[in-house]
Amino acid sequence: MGWFIPLAGDHSTMFDTVVIATDGSDSASRAVDVALDVAEKFDAEVHALYVVDRGDVAASPDELRKELVDALEAAAEEALDDVRDRTDGSVETAVRNGRPGAEITQYVEEVDADVVALGTRGRHGDHGFVLGSVAEAVVRRCDRPVLTVRQLDDAEVAAADA
Repeated sequence: MGWFIPLAGDHSTMFDTVVIATDGSDSASRAVDVALDVAEKFDAEVHALYVVDRGDVAASPDELRKELVDALEAAAEEALDDVRDRTDGSVETAVRNGRPGAEITQYVEEVDADVVALGTRGRHGDHGFVLGSVAEAVVRRCDRPVLTVRQLDDAEVAAADA
């Protein structure tokens, strides 16, 4: 880490609390890296949040709902464990249920975060929009800075690794 944000001088109080909104997707993975880098640079407290989208559950057939809820809760734990595993620092984690954009915004306010980071695409993929629907909702609603991090394509990853 340490290659996303070059700093000159002491900016240790700019961000005291960083929230990472993750869904475990590839796009969120890069956002986790960037957010952890920000937190390290500013010696900030880190919160990782996963929102179980109850809209996904409500839209599923009745006979599959329990299985879907179990799968989403397992995905939440896996995504949050991934954040914990990528840093030596402490990470406060939370799982919320509801509409992701609204839940992320509410959580950011509750923990009085200075910035929230999330990927621009999530589990539902790229539908040709500039931002994914969750990222767009957070950017529009959240009164704190929102750091959106796009997923690199294969060529960009290869160039960065070279």
